[in-house]
Amino acid sequence: MPNISRDEVAHLAKLARLAVTDDELDVFAGQLDQILDSVAKVSEVAADNVPPTSHAVPLTNVFRQDVVVPGLSQQQALASAPAAEDGRFRVPRILGEEQ
Repeated sequence: MPNISRDEVAHLAKLARLAVTDDELDVFAGQLDQILDSVAKVSEVAADNVPPTSHAVPLTNVFRQDVVVPGLSQQQALASAPAAEDGRFRVPRILGEEQ
């Protein structure tokens, strides 16, 4: 059973440059001990004959065929525009006069 001491937590906090109080050292030591215990349990269960998985169920991507469809003509696209000028969308200026 993993057991992490307050000194080890203080050392880890120093390496991570974390300011940790004495009360926090006790709390973190308990939490890290639980984490290490959980990892040890998982390590016991993991077997060499079990392949690693990323998902509990098999996943397959569903792709659709790319179908070329005609797009809008310039006139059709500009027909719904609030403002158009010289065959382009006209938008309000967002920058000052200096460029």
